[in-house]
Amino acid sequence: MENVLQKEGVAENLRFMVIEVVKQVENTQRVLDTMDPKIIESVTSRDDYIDNLKSVIENKCYSAINRSGSRNPRSVDILRASITVTSNLERIGDFAVNIVEQTEYLKDKDFIKRFDLSKFFEAVLTALNQVYTAMIKQDMSQAFKICRSEFTLDFLYKVQFDRILNELRSGRETENLITSHLILRYLERMGDSLLNIGEAIIFAALGEKFKIRQYEALRETLAKSGVEVPLSEVEFHSIWGTRSGCRIGLVTDRSRNRANEKGCAPESDEKQPGVDKASGVLFKEGNRKKIIQEMENINRWDSIMPGLPPKVLAHQVDGSQAAMLVEYLGGCTFQDVVLTAEAEIVENAIFLLEQTLLSVWDHTQAMAPMKSGFIRQLESRLDDVLRLYPNFDWQPKTIGSLEIASFSHMLEAAKAVEDELEAPYSVFIHGDFNINNIVYDHESQQIHFIDLHRSKLADPLQDISVYIVSNFRLPMFDLYSRARLNRAARRIYHFARSYGAEHGDASFDARLALGLARSFITSTRFELNPRFAKDMFLRGVYLLEKLLDHRGNPWDQFVLSEDALVY
Repeated sequence: MENVLQKEGVAENLRFMVIEVVKQVENTQRVLDTMDPKIIESVTSRDDYIDNLKSVIENKCYSAINRSGSRNPRSVDILRASITVTSNLERIGDFAVNIVEQTEYLKDKDFIKRFDLSKFFEAVLTALNQVYTAMIKQDMSQAFKICRSEFTLDFLYKVQFDRILNELRSGRETENLITSHLILRYLERMGDSLLNIGEAIIFAALGEKFKIRQYEALRETLAKSGVEVPLSEVEFHSIWGTRSGCRIGLVTDRSRNRANEKGCAPESDEKQPGVDKASGVLFKEGNRKKIIQEMENINRWDSIMPGLPPKVLAHQVDGSQAAMLVEYLGGCTFQDVVLTAEAEIVENAIFLLEQTLLSVWDHTQAMAPMKSGFIRQLESRLDDVLRLYPNFDWQPKTIGSLEIASFSHMLEAAKAVEDELEAPYSVFIHGDFNINNIVYDHESQQIHFIDLHRSKLADPLQDISVYIVSNFRLPMFDLYSRARLNRAARRIYHFARSYGAEHGDASFDARLALGLARSFITSTRFELNPRFAKDMFLRGVYLLEKLLDHRGNPWDQFVLSEDALVY
């Protein structure tokens, strides 16, 4: 892919820009050694030239992207990466100017020499001198070394920062120490820009944006799984839409993909574990607690119903982060089935889901009363709702003799209602049972669950309410799609209600109303269509009002209207 940068004239200008930034950093080092005013003037005057080179490269890249469009996504990725590289080179040049300007505040011009600056400049210049080749060739090895320079600079900065703090306590040389700290801080910030440059080159090579910790996690986790595929031959396709904060993507072997596309087998007939064209593996990286919790829950689910969750192929933990490779399951999400499959397949999928839930609930049922906690869950997410829609938090109103309580007062009253309600049993639930976290494999006639870090023993209506609202909140408004989604919601409602009746669940409809109210209201924090968000919010409020009106009567007489389930 060298041609796109050469063809568009980006490579030549990038080369000039790297040379200029290297020269700026070298001259900055000379300034700190000699305080030569001519070199200081040279550094400040060359800043405009670097800015101009940045503008030229950006213009060329944006013009080329506009011409390429979707026809050549790899070229677009490389051009986008070039813009990031250029912006961060320009920032390093700015830091060089900032350092030079700080020297005028040194009372003693030789004071800065007591700090070991040569190692800082060595780390920066070594990384800068690799940028051009790494970008032109999308060299992963060099990109990784550029990224590592940031860790080196952070370490060097920490050593000198601790020294400055100790010396400041003496009360002497305060001005010189503070100015020296600012100079060291700009050198450390050059490392941040080098990290951005290295990650941009990794993006150019892989076609996906990776933080260096994610790159290392992927590399190490692949190695632990026994997959002997160079990372340069790995294709990573992000799975967007997750709100968990984790990085999730499908990992496949680029060399096998090329071989399959040509209709030939790879050089070795021996199957690589985990990664191939047909399946690949899922890479998940994120908060350590969430990843470990999910692995534990996957093992728990596998003991309940083998094959229901994906298999964990490998994992690794690094400080506060963790990563794992899991089996990529065949089939498609329940959302895709409900919206696009033939009616017969949809019916079969819903039947399989009901049978799967029946088996899980029977196997894990614990006959002990349990509080559901729906309103407290709602309150924990309410701040995000009100940030997007502050008008939902209405204040008390009076219309003639009619008094309307505030929204917060309604929630307090709903909490009192919930305290009267208990599930007569608990089961092991998914914990985030929306229709994108259910996979249906028509060929094997299996249901699979994914994204399981919230699984636990709880009221089964936790899952049922989430499932129903996940159908409702899809922004599909044509009658055909809505009819399919509504049917999927109603079917699971009737299934769960029948199960509850068979097992003595007298407050089923009342607790489900609470669960639906929670999910309707909290789902608005993800909905930017104000009319649709208001519809969901008011539906949640309606359900709470119905519950409050019923208070004082037996909860087994509360009836949830099916119209509340569907759009």
